[in-house]
Amino acid sequence: MKNYQKLMLLASLLFWLGTAAISQTKKGLVGKENSTIKLFLSGDVMTGRGIDQVLPTSVDPKLYEAYVKDARDYVLLAEREHGKIKQPVSYAYPWGEALKLWQQNAPDLKLINLETSITTNDKAWPGKGIHYRMHPENVKVLNSAGIDHISLANNHSLDWGRKGLEETMKSLQAAGISFSGAGNNDREAAKASVLETEKGRVLVFSYGMPNSGVFESWAAGSDRSGLNYLPGMSDKELSRIKDNITRQKQTGDLVVFSIHWGGNWGYDISSRQREFAHQLIDQDIVDIIFGHSSHHPMGLEVYQNKLIIYGAGDFINDYEGISGREEFRGDLSLMYFPEIDMTTGQLVSLKMIPMKIKKFSLHGAPKKDIKWLQKTLSREGKKLGTTIDKDEENNLWLQW
Repeated sequence: MKNYQKLMLLASLLFWLGTAAISQTKKGLVGKENSTIKLFLSGDVMTGRGIDQVLPTSVDPKLYEAYVKDARDYVLLAEREHGKIKQPVSYAYPWGEALKLWQQNAPDLKLINLETSITTNDKAWPGKGIHYRMHPENVKVLNSAGIDHISLANNHSLDWGRKGLEETMKSLQAAGISFSGAGNNDREAAKASVLETEKGRVLVFSYGMPNSGVFESWAAGSDRSGLNYLPGMSDKELSRIKDNITRQKQTGDLVVFSIHWGGNWGYDISSRQREFAHQLIDQDIVDIIFGHSSHHPMGLEVYQNKLIIYGAGDFINDYEGISGREEFRGDLSLMYFPEIDMTTGQLVSLKMIPMKIKKFSLHGAPKKDIKWLQKTLSREGKKLGTTIDKDEENNLWLQW
């Protein structure tokens, strides 16, 4: 009997200790959750050209490309690939299943890079091969997704000239959507978007580089509208970035550095590009490096426990039915959901949901495509110290 009582006492003690441990773990998790913010990030959103043509109000479809002269031809290419698109589509249509996934994952903010001028100006930038624009009425496509911030420092914001850029900024302001990386002068272009949340302030600074196709002539000036242009990655430019961010940052702010850099295709990351990203973190300038320009997702890095996305890939485009570069799978998109500790700026987790573009709308990617993305991103991430896991629901998770 005494042995039985001892066993019962020991069992009770173990149970109490286990319960206490679980309770402490839950408290720790609750504390962690309260100090973290969840963002949604996506790469290039291209709602011009073919997508503009299927939306309720469209601009003149005339194009100045070498082979395609009418934006409606991109609609025909997509329909030839996947079937008829019933037009006009709703403003929510291009986002497809992403709308449901946003509800399920509940990010605090949604940040995108918009590669489309919002204008009816019909004077295209001379000598440029590709011009994206959508009708100002179609800004509602961005409202329908609840987009909080748009990066404009990229190689398509001035496709339709400075008039087009100025109309783009006015359209976004009227729609209540924050933007950075462009302005009526260089001071405005260098300003951050200040996004207030219950967790604290998030500052988004946007820069565009010439190696992504941004022209030097697109740079904003003291009395000229344009973009927040970053000509290179020298120590001088690093110092300029630091000065700009330090002037605007307050204690406790989370800083997202949105940067349009690099080419459209390929996985190579230059040693200088990587070193530059590390310097931005080492000098305590930024918390997240949100890179875009590549038409496909690139390898991911976590440096000093801070997230570096070198190339987020396209999120929405009108490339269906266009052959070439199939090895990069430009039809696949990723929804990035990083959770960040607001007190340290460090990455807690990164969940990625693979999507596939079909009939100009986002759908959940098939399992075989998800496995391909997992394998490809793990291969590229290995060079950067990361790998990709897949859960039972076919979500991808960054491991570092």
